[in-house]
Amino acid sequence: MSNITQIFPIFKVVALSLISGFTGTFLAVMPSMASTIKDIDFLGEVTFTTDTQVEGTLLGGLSGITYDASKNVYYSISDDRSQNAPARFYTLTIELDKNSLKAVNFTDVTLLKNQDGKPFPAQSLDPEGIALTTNGTLYISSEGDATATNLTNPFVREFSLTGEQLKALPVDQKFLPTSPQKSGIRNNLAFESLTITPSQNYLFTATENALVQDGAVATVSNGSPSRIIGYNVATGKPDSEYLYSTDSVANPSTTADGFNTNGLVDLLAIDDKHFLSLERSFSVGAGNTIKLYEISLKGADDISDISSLNAADISKIKSAQKELLFDFDKLNIPLDNIEGMTFGADLPDGRRSLIVVSDNNFSPTQFTQVLAFSVEPVPEPSATVGLAVMVVTGAIAKRKFRVSK
Repeated sequence: MSNITQIFPIFKVVALSLISGFTGTFLAVMPSMASTIKDIDFLGEVTFTTDTQVEGTLLGGLSGITYDASKNVYYSISDDRSQNAPARFYTLTIELDKNSLKAVNFTDVTLLKNQDGKPFPAQSLDPEGIALTTNGTLYISSEGDATATNLTNPFVREFSLTGEQLKALPVDQKFLPTSPQKSGIRNNLAFESLTITPSQNYLFTATENALVQDGAVATVSNGSPSRIIGYNVATGKPDSEYLYSTDSVANPSTTADGFNTNGLVDLLAIDDKHFLSLERSFSVGAGNTIKLYEISLKGADDISDISSLNAADISKIKSAQKELLFDFDKLNIPLDNIEGMTFGADLPDGRRSLIVVSDNNFSPTQFTQVLAFSVEPVPEPSATVGLAVMVVTGAIAKRKFRVSK
């Protein structure tokens, strides 16, 4: 082999790949190559009325979902605060073919247990996010409560698939609610999202809107500075935080004092630095506006040491970058309170499925909605350029190999 491959072993890999024709060998040694998402196609929806019962529980509040490929089932967390039934997650199956969503069936209910091995008491949690590990355990996030009568800290905890609590991860002081409300999470605007990276190295959650000390909630005229929190899975400790700016509320309410909001309701990891983010805007009279973004944490500043964004020069902070991938308004179907998403089973043609679920708030005027999409991951531009450079260099090495024989 020529001297270039002796000096730079990676070129030897490229050259061998080109000589043998196994490009896949080259790709396998390039784990840093990220993917982005393109070609989002709608496959269909299945809905359930709010009076639907599953194993003696009222089906509803589906705020997060995760996929277990080993069993080809999904787990979806209910945000029931142990009021309609004990805190729980559902097991469901989703039948897909190349072009459509065929069926959704709820097959089991698992009750969550607290550190004492008992079901969570009413109003002691607000479960919102769920993520499955390759070890067959679940991380679950709770928003907590920041009302004057019930201050409850948000949490991220690990559970078994049978509902036993295994571990509680630490939550930084800046997120804990206070009374009077001078800092910490806002009620119903806290740890709504949860995702674990495919490498299993990091777990991420985020606040739906700004902490009290960080800025204002989203309105029709402004977005809100949310925080994305990254946990190191090996240590179980938070090791990074990033600024994420939500959109403003999509539409004004149709009444002068009508409620409206927009927030970051879920994250889904593509790799350690790239994610899908789901934003849900709601206004009384105007309904829901749902948007799917791809975001990147590359180059974003770690704001872990900033206790108050209000007291910092936020204009100097490099936030997570986001790009709109899909506006659900294009579906031209009624949309409920969409809050959870996961990559699901691979489709017969090789594309990935993306499953989205709604939280019906246990309201008789709403419904549980399961939407399915197909997505196609592609190399990001910088990775494609790197690949081209390496292939060209490998071709040179291959030519030198032939000459030097």
